[in-house]
Amino acid sequence: MSDTAAVEIEEETKSSKMPLIIGLVLLLVGGGGGFYAAWSGLIFGGESQVSEVEDTPVDVGPAIAFVPIAPITVSLPPGSSEDHLRFRAELEVPKKYASEVEAVLPRVIDVLNGYLRAVEVNDLRDPSSLTRLRSQMLRRVQLVAGPGQVNDLLIMEFVLN
Repeated sequence: MSDTAAVEIEEETKSSKMPLIIGLVLLLVGGGGGFYAAWSGLIFGGESQVSEVEDTPVDVGPAIAFVPIAPITVSLPPGSSEDHLRFRAELEVPKKYASEVEAVLPRVIDVLNGYLRAVEVNDLRDPSSLTRLRSQMLRRVQLVAGPGQVNDLLIMEFVLN
């Protein structure tokens, strides 16, 4: 009689994992559905983006201007295979700041000239370092011109001879 009681107790203590699996599946399906509803805008969809058409003409031209920088020629140190670096660039600026940036061009040229003279010749020869040089020069120009006045530095000529 004790054997049959032990078998019945063992069978009652084992619980099924099926409710846990069903719960996890429903959780994943519900989470995915909630994500899709929020992502597609079905819920929490903000205001409509439709606006009334105005009869006023719209300026479709670009709101940027390009300010040319005078060509810079830098002498390279003795012992290098090249003698000079010729550099020419243009600054991409918002149209409203074009005259202000032109007013500080002497400072911009001075900063670029000083930076290009300080760069190692090996960095000038390596084509992959041009993007790094460009970003360094852009940062210096942005500091001289002021915040928000220069968007980009476009290198027009970069010649070692």
